[in-house]
Amino acid sequence: FEGMRVVVNALIGAIPSIMNVLLVCLIFWLIFSIMGVNLFAGKYYHCVNTTSGEMFLNTEVNNETECFALIHQNETARWKNVKVNFDNVGAGYLALLQVATFKGWMDIMYPAVDSRDLHEQPKYEENLYMYLYFVIFIIFGSFFTLNLFIGVIIDNFNQQKKKFGGQDIFMTEEQKKYYNAMKKLGSKKPQKPIPRPQNAIQSIIFDVVTKQSFDITIMILICLNMITMMIETDDQSKDMENNLYWINLIFIVLFTSEFLLKLMALRYYYFTIGWNVFDVVVVILSIIGMFLAEMIEKYFVSPTLFRVIRLARIGRILRLIKGAKGIRTLLFALMMSLPALFNIGLLLFLVMFIYAIFGMSNFAYVKREGGIDDMFNFETFGNSMLCLFEITTSAGWDRLLAPIMNSGPPDCDPNIHHPGSSTARGDCGHPSVGIFFFVSYIIISFLIVVNMYIAVILENFSVATEESAEPLGEDDFERFYEVWERFDPGATQFIEFSKLSDFADALDPPLCVAKPNKV
Repeated sequence: FEGMRVVVNALIGAIPSIMNVLLVCLIFWLIFSIMGVNLFAGKYYHCVNTTSGEMFLNTEVNNETECFALIHQNETARWKNVKVNFDNVGAGYLALLQVATFKGWMDIMYPAVDSRDLHEQPKYEENLYMYLYFVIFIIFGSFFTLNLFIGVIIDNFNQQKKKFGGQDIFMTEEQKKYYNAMKKLGSKKPQKPIPRPQNAIQSIIFDVVTKQSFDITIMILICLNMITMMIETDDQSKDMENNLYWINLIFIVLFTSEFLLKLMALRYYYFTIGWNVFDVVVVILSIIGMFLAEMIEKYFVSPTLFRVIRLARIGRILRLIKGAKGIRTLLFALMMSLPALFNIGLLLFLVMFIYAIFGMSNFAYVKREGGIDDMFNFETFGNSMLCLFEITTSAGWDRLLAPIMNSGPPDCDPNIHHPGSSTARGDCGHPSVGIFFFVSYIIISFLIVVNMYIAVILENFSVATEESAEPLGEDDFERFYEVWERFDPGATQFIEFSKLSDFADALDPPLCVAKPNKV
């Protein structure tokens, strides 16, 4: 794929800068990791009841010796360590990554706050000042260092773009043609005016439906219809259901009337406007959903779906709001970003594909606990991709890692037989392999590739904003020609001097010269 190749080339060019940020991050985190080892090494151990899984109070079991004495008595206790801890610098790095990504960091902070001396059972909030350690790290180690990745990636790609003469480094030559076409298309929003019909009745209707007040009335009706849809409930009474039925019927009559009036006034020009075609489809679906509801619900889908489709019309209200220009700029920037986003998505899929195969090879038979369940596991390719997508969003990766950190009894059984395999045995994980797998994937996907999306969207938003901020754009010239057509229907390129004042007043700002405009 050429699209993937250009993204990989751009990423290779950014590797030196990314490595510099990674090195700064590692050095900065090393300070906190060493500090964490000095403060918490060996202090995350606690005595738990193996039957209930609850931790004993320090008034019941005060230290490790008492816990082992309890074990010798009834074997229902265990002196257990938290899987992610600060027992060494490497483990401290993993704990800090979990804190920095805000996934399961409470499970690391609370044992630190409850910790006492070595070999002693934790006590609730024994060390309250340990909260400061985590607050300071989150401010400097997460908000500051992790966001450096975003800044460096954006800055590096902007520098690469300058080297290529301002061309987008995430797009192929064909995609650049699409990008340029989108820029031209985005500036040609105005349409030629629809001619007024000659028939007297049609002309009156034409004047009504082309007024802005008519559009505003329709938007108000759409909003009211949306409110009626919002008040529907699953356990509503029969009276409420009947009332809503008649209200929806009234709305259908009104929207159908709008369609017929516009069709009568605009004739075949009605279907040259995309929004009108959409309105026709919505009206037809609404009528079908209202009068054939029972049959559709029985044999096809719920008629509620058709009523929901009508809500999409509320997007038309954006055309009545002058402030919608900013929203249009955002959407336009997103449309221009699509080719580059597609290429980055291909790269992300390739990374996910490689890691999914690796995960299936190493973690397919891990014990189902924590985040590993029937849906999220590494037993099949599809489930592996689901897990990796979850990690890409940095959501719950700590719970997926927890079962993989099980290295032996009593956390897992290394001799359990798997019916689906004649060679695989046990449901234990591979802690070292699992840590490498998760940490490397988080760095590549969450910190680098996902931030490339941000870089692309910011760049295109900047371009769209700059173009919309120009004093005179192509939109202004198109609107100028649109007004000119009304005063020069024969396209002679001349208008009478007596019409010049009206013409200047009819123009939109910034070209408008409002009356009185005669010298």
